[in-house]
Amino acid sequence: MQYSLTVARNGQLHDLTVAAPSAADACRQALAGGGHVVACRRARTLRRRAPFSTSLFTQELIALLRAGLSLIESIEALRDKTSTTVESETRAVLDHVLDGLLQGLPLSRVLTALPEQFAPLYVATVASAERTGHLAEALSRYHHYEARLTAVRKKVVSALIYPAVVIAVGAGIMAFLLFFVIPRFSQVYASMRELPPAAQWLLWWGQTVETHGGLIAIAMAGCAIALFVAVRRGGLAGRIAALAWRIPQLQAFQQLLALAKLYRTTGLLLAGGMAVVPALRLAAPLLPIPLQGALRQAIAEIETGKPVADTLAGHHLTTPVAERLLRVGERSGELPDMCERAAQFCDEAIDRAIDTATKLIEPLLMLVVGALVGGIVFLLYMPIFELAGSMQ
Repeated sequence: MQYSLTVARNGQLHDLTVAAPSAADACRQALAGGGHVVACRRARTLRRRAPFSTSLFTQELIALLRAGLSLIESIEALRDKTSTTVESETRAVLDHVLDGLLQGLPLSRVLTALPEQFAPLYVATVASAERTGHLAEALSRYHHYEARLTAVRKKVVSALIYPAVVIAVGAGIMAFLLFFVIPRFSQVYASMRELPPAAQWLLWWGQTVETHGGLIAIAMAGCAIALFVAVRRGGLAGRIAALAWRIPQLQAFQQLLALAKLYRTTGLLLAGGMAVVPALRLAAPLLPIPLQGALRQAIAEIETGKPVADTLAGHHLTTPVAERLLRVGERSGELPDMCERAAQFCDEAIDRAIDTATKLIEPLLMLVVGALVGGIVFLLYMPIFELAGSMQ
């Protein structure tokens, strides 16, 4: 059977999974590399582990800290309320954090060993709060930061739902016409000698579906499976997205999203007491690759003593409003607040862009779907109309 162990070596905590007949044997195997065992638990691999929610953990920790509990007491309370009947990821993470704190390690160092649950920005926020002693306020700022990013993400996704529904319904109608209606109409046209080219194509397609319908279905299913595999494993979705972002209007939208994230991340770190250059460096990986290079060049110039607002503007990393806000923030010493305000202006521009795109795309999609369906219906009935006209 397998055991999950937490081992302290050289002041750091390491998680190990060991196969052994008993817990004592698992501890002996883990101690072969030095250190000492902090915790040893039986690994339950057959049960699905409940996922760890960083957002929920942050909200509950803020509430407990503001209620007057110490950090260790807060983590213990969160750990104790977690169900022990089914070993969950939440309890494993809280056990790890609590064990590290009891060893005397700072919270930021403990969270660094859990990169899947805590992002580098989260760890940096906690590290900055450890210097000031205001952990609850720092976590509250991070929670607000995540809430704003989630709200923007939901707006983008919700704006794509209606076009996706229209495309799906249009595709369903087209499939119904191509594989059900046209084959039956082709039987009516089979006895007619003179047909227009469009009707001849419909007759050919209907006969093909009647004869090789099974093969067509298998081929379509194979194409769908191949497309799904290419999207999931081959990076096709990333390449399609990269091509889509080359459209000028989408490039402007992507830059707004990136700038909003840059300003909000930088403002969060500056509010926690971090310097401008380290804050910008930590925010750089959150940007698209083209903007990362521009930001690295801007950071190098800021390190030489150049103003932040002018340097970012010189590398096209500001909007006209954001540039003025950052310049005022540098002069007044309120750069964190001005970064947040600049992010809010970018959010408003994003909202306007989404509303405009939605108002344009929705009627265009309806026109395209209507034209396709109407065109097929017209082609189906055109030979009948011509036959009726010739009989008059």
